[in-house]
Amino acid sequence: MLSLVGARSIRWFRTVLPVRYSVVTGGQTYDTQPTEEALGRHVNSGPPKVGSSFVCRTHVGSFRGYCTAHTKLSCWKCQQTLEDQPTFFCPLCKVVQPADESASHFQILNSPHSFTLDTQKLQKTYLQLQRTLHPDNFSQNTKEEQQHSEDQSALLNKAYRTLLKPLSRGLYMLELEGMALEEGSDSGADPSFLLELMELNEAVEDAQTPEEADRIGRDTKVKLEELTDQIDGALNRGEHEAAKALLIRMKYFATVEEKVKEQLSKLM
Repeated sequence: MLSLVGARSIRWFRTVLPVRYSVVTGGQTYDTQPTEEALGRHVNSGPPKVGSSFVCRTHVGSFRGYCTAHTKLSCWKCQQTLEDQPTFFCPLCKVVQPADESASHFQILNSPHSFTLDTQKLQKTYLQLQRTLHPDNFSQNTKEEQQHSEDQSALLNKAYRTLLKPLSRGLYMLELEGMALEEGSDSGADPSFLLELMELNEAVEDAQTPEEADRIGRDTKVKLEELTDQIDGALNRGEHEAAKALLIRMKYFATVEEKVKEQLSKLM
């Protein structure tokens, strides 16, 4: 048995099933299969620091998911145990807490981990949090609180920008699956598709009236809506490679959409 001892320790042990582990943290047990690298790192480095986290891979058929297990956190000022993660304010002394860099953007915005989101609800949550966490609210507080509010606000902005649009949201979801889209990774796109995109870009540049540019924009919007539905289905089925290919297409059409907007501004 491998054990990390301490009030906030994470204990790893083998279950009856081979090459699977249970992670006990914060009173909850996660049945997972940590990577050898993660397992070795945490065992050899001693008890994890407060606020640290690790990634554990789980394999169910062809599906590969990730979970983040947190050590138990306490308020930096009064030492009150923080049950919720991420926590923005201490429930006891009410001071703003350090930003939790290990929390996902979905957790930060209290949003379902899903490609299809209610963006109006997302915006409402974002605005409510931003109003309470904005650095201007802490200009008369301690330097620690000022810094924490700046960090929280910056992380909140990043989470919102990422989840607001389907393209960035989908790419982020792939990143959580260990499938970040590298620069140049879309070079293997279908030649016929690239030809279609080249002709579409030329049509945008050649548009002589707002009506012509707007027509291309409407067609592009339909393409993006179709891709959104297809990507959602692929992610729900755990078909991450298919979702990646579709997101590459969405990336191209999103670029066309931006060019249409630029052309319209010139023609107006």
